[in-house]
Amino acid sequence: MNISPPKNHLQHSFNKPVPVNVILAEEVSPPLKEKPLCWLLITTLPITTFDDALQYVHWYSFRWLIERFHYVLKNGCKIEELQLEKMDRLRRAIATYSIIAWRMLQITYESRKNTKVLANKVLEKHEWEALYCITYKTPVPPKEIPTLHEAVHWIAKLGGFLGRKSDGEPGVKVIWRGFSKLYNYVDMWLLLKGNGSGGE
Repeated sequence: MNISPPKNHLQHSFNKPVPVNVILAEEVSPPLKEKPLCWLLITTLPITTFDDALQYVHWYSFRWLIERFHYVLKNGCKIEELQLEKMDRLRRAIATYSIIAWRMLQITYESRKNTKVLANKVLEKHEWEALYCITYKTPVPPKEIPTLHEAVHWIAKLGGFLGRKSDGEPGVKVIWRGFSKLYNYVDMWLLLKGNGSGGE
């Protein structure tokens, strides 16, 4: 099928109809008490096989994760407020903040997916030690490494997460706020330990 341009834009260069393909994806066996997903996707990508359609649906399934990534860039990193005048500085800033946004998402979703994985998979030793000590108000870190799931909940509580049964899992916003506070404690922890290597 073709999509025609708006009538008020006919004078511009993009005045020709755009050929598109349409995919209707419907969930066959949704979780109990959940409405089945129904996506109507319009794409300019070619569809010659059923596998092509499956690939595009798979890509679309990452839409919400990508939106959360840009949410962190915009509301956490405040990237729109940088007001950098030179393109090379803007590129470096976007590259740096993209790493931060990626790490926030990694920690948020990895802790939900793998609740038994240890915190040292994504946190440095001095990070989870400082986090534990400030959470439990003790100068002595534990001998056993906490799980990432536990650590993320502690970080989220620093960011205002209440942790009630009805609250579910903490989101990236409170985890971002918690991390902002955590690094103040991490700096103090490293200072008290007398070095910058995490107390090794």
